[in-house]
Amino acid sequence: MNQPAPRVSVIVPAYNAGATIGRALDALEAQDVEAPYEVVVVDDGSSDDTARIVAEGGKRVRLVRQANGGPAAARNHGVEKAAARALAFIDADCVPARGWLRAGLAALDAAELVQGQVVPDPAAARGPFDRTITVRREYGLYEAANMFVTRELFERLRGFEDWLSARVGKPLAEDVWFGWRARRAGARTAFCAEAVVHHAVFRRGPGGYIAERLRLVYFPAMVRKMPELRGAFLHRRLFLSRRSAAFDLAVVAAWVLAGGGASGRRIAGALATLPYLRALGAEATRGGGRAAIVGAFDVLADATGLLALAVGSLRWRRCVL
Repeated sequence: MNQPAPRVSVIVPAYNAGATIGRALDALEAQDVEAPYEVVVVDDGSSDDTARIVAEGGKRVRLVRQANGGPAAARNHGVEKAAARALAFIDADCVPARGWLRAGLAALDAAELVQGQVVPDPAAARGPFDRTITVRREYGLYEAANMFVTRELFERLRGFEDWLSARVGKPLAEDVWFGWRARRAGARTAFCAEAVVHHAVFRRGPGGYIAERLRLVYFPAMVRKMPELRGAFLHRRLFLSRRSAAFDLAVVAAWVLAGGGASGRRIAGALATLPYLRALGAEATRGGGRAAIVGAFDVLADATGLLALAVGSLRWRRCVL
């Protein structure tokens, strides 16, 4: 008996995802949705057991293989092999809630691109330096870890484009660029809080936590490519965040204090450090009894981020602090 044509195709790029892809596939198989759907997993040249795990997946799962080309190429390849007119993108390190597909499809009825909510895996214990992803609103940094798109829009935009050759860490911003190309093309976009995926929490020490800030060197390139981010994401159109603005002010204040001078100048400098000290104290509490140690590494991470942004600002001639 022929299976009904899928209403939605779920595209999952996977590279060396053996540790997480099994949970993702189990959750995709258990979706609470009446619409027929398929799951297309693109093994992006993995050297671990990703392909074997996918091949042993549920009846809806189809394995596609390619030489390593990055997430943009993997998603595009997956869409080429997919059958449905509605496309759902999720990453191999994400576990969708049971109602994820149903909620995302409902939202896609009134939009052409839907950003879903991404929250850390609630079952994972989190250390102060661990890595994960959180998306709670449509704030300009589109995440294909949880995104629904009509095929018509996808084909009109010719898919994802790997435009930023990142030398630090894995590829990035192909999904952000896709979202802004959609908006520039006049596509209707929406955020769906009910379409939830749980992102894995990856263990990381303070060294990896600080090194991650080096990737901020690419943010000025993103702003150059997508100047809309100044209004949609940046704090006061110049700063990466409210916290980075407070840190920059604290750096200037420290320089003023080091220079000595009149007591009024010193008092003004001391007051200027307060916003960052408050932010630092609030964040450092995630370390529990190690708040002082976590706070010290936070300062090093913020300093690394400022340096990376300065280098990127000079390289791409777009100031982001």
